[in-house]
Amino acid sequence: MRVLSISSLYPPHHLGGYELVHHGVDERLRASGADVRVLVTDHVEPGAVGRPDDPGVHRELRWYWRDHAFPRLRPRAVLALERHNHRVLRRHLAEHRPDVVVFWAMGGMSLSLVGAVRRAGIPAVFVVHDRWPIYGPVFDRFARLTRPLRRAAGPVARRLGTDRPRGPEGTVLLNSLRLADELVRTRSIPPGWRVLAPGVPLPDAPAPERPWAGRLLCLGRLDERKGVDVVVDALALLPVETRLTVVGGGDPSVAAALRARADAAGVGGRLELRAAVDRTALPALFAEHDALVFPVRWSEPFGLVPLEAMSHGRPVVSTAVGGQAEYLEDGGNALVVPVDDPGAVAAAVRRLAGDPDLRARLRDGGLRTAAGLDETRFQEGVETAIRRAAGR
Repeated sequence: MRVLSISSLYPPHHLGGYELVHHGVDERLRASGADVRVLVTDHVEPGAVGRPDDPGVHRELRWYWRDHAFPRLRPRAVLALERHNHRVLRRHLAEHRPDVVVFWAMGGMSLSLVGAVRRAGIPAVFVVHDRWPIYGPVFDRFARLTRPLRRAAGPVARRLGTDRPRGPEGTVLLNSLRLADELVRTRSIPPGWRVLAPGVPLPDAPAPERPWAGRLLCLGRLDERKGVDVVVDALALLPVETRLTVVGGGDPSVAAALRARADAAGVGGRLELRAAVDRTALPALFAEHDALVFPVRWSEPFGLVPLEAMSHGRPVVSTAVGGQAEYLEDGGNALVVPVDDPGAVAAAVRRLAGDPDLRARLRDGGLRTAAGLDETRFQEGVETAIRRAAGR
C-alpha cells in the first residue's frame, strides 16, 4: 500500500502533539509494510530538537502562516503560492502513485489540495485533531480570492478548479467528542465522522515512586494559552523548598515574561526554564519530578501532556477544559482545578505534598487511564481506516 501523508508540520519541526501523533502513525504504517511519503511545509521551527528527517519526508509545500500569524498577501503572491503547491502535489502523485492520501493538520494550508486529490480519483482520509476545518477556510487566501468567481460563474469556476472543497470529506477521524461537537455545530465536517481518541507510548516501566521533594513540572510548548504563568503565581504561595521546572520550546518572549513574572514575585530562584526535549528524555524527566501541573486555559481538542505524566506514574494537577476533560477524573487520576486560579493550584499541590495515599491513588488511576489510551490502539484504528479507504 502506497500512502501520501499531507500536513503543515512534522517532527522535529513541530509545535505540539498533533504532529507527534501523525509521526507515530506513519512509523506504524511503515513497520507494517506500507510505502509512506510525507509532504509538509518548509517551516523551520527555531530550537527544534535536532535529528535527521525520516526517509520519505519532503518539506516542499508553502503555507499562509508565518511567525504565528496569517499575514495579508497580494493576489499575485497568493496565486504563486497555490501554483507552487499544486506543482509539488502533481509531481508527488505522479512519482508515488498513492493508493490513499491522508490529510492531517491543514490549518493555514492550501485547502485546494483537497480538491486536487479528489479530482485525481484518489481516496482520502482526514485525521482531524484541531479546529482547522473551522479556521482553515477563513485563512485560506486562495479561497477568499476566488470566492466571487465561484459565486458568479459555476461552470467556469469548475473548469478553473476554484470550486474545490475546502474541508474534510469522506473518512473523517476526530480525537474527541468536544471537537466533534464544535465541528458539527459549525457544519465543518460531513456526516459519517467518528471519534478515535489518541494515546501516548507506554514506557517500559513507570518512574519509581519517590518521597515528596516539591519538584513540580510544566511540560509543553511555551504559549500563553498553556497557563504556565498561573503555576508561577502559585509557586509564590507554596513553601520555599517547592521548585518549578518548565520544559518546552516556543516564543522566546513568553519565556522572558515568565522569568520576569517569577522575579517580580520573588520566586525567580525557584524557576528553571529548559529547552524542549525529545520523547526519549521523558522517563528521566518525570523521574526527577514529583508532579505535573497543567493549568491550560484554552480548550485543547485533546491534551496529551497529562496522559504522558500518567503513563510515567506521576500525579497530575490540571484544568479540565477541552478534550482532556474526557479522561480526567478529579480525585481518581488527577486533581482538577479551575482555569486561572493560582490559589487552587497551590492548594492542590499542598494536598499532594501532605498525603502519600492520595499520591498513590492518583498514580494507580493514572496508570490505568494511560494503559486504556495506549497509542497502539489509536494507531491500529487509523491504519484500519486507511487500509479500508485504499481498498487493502
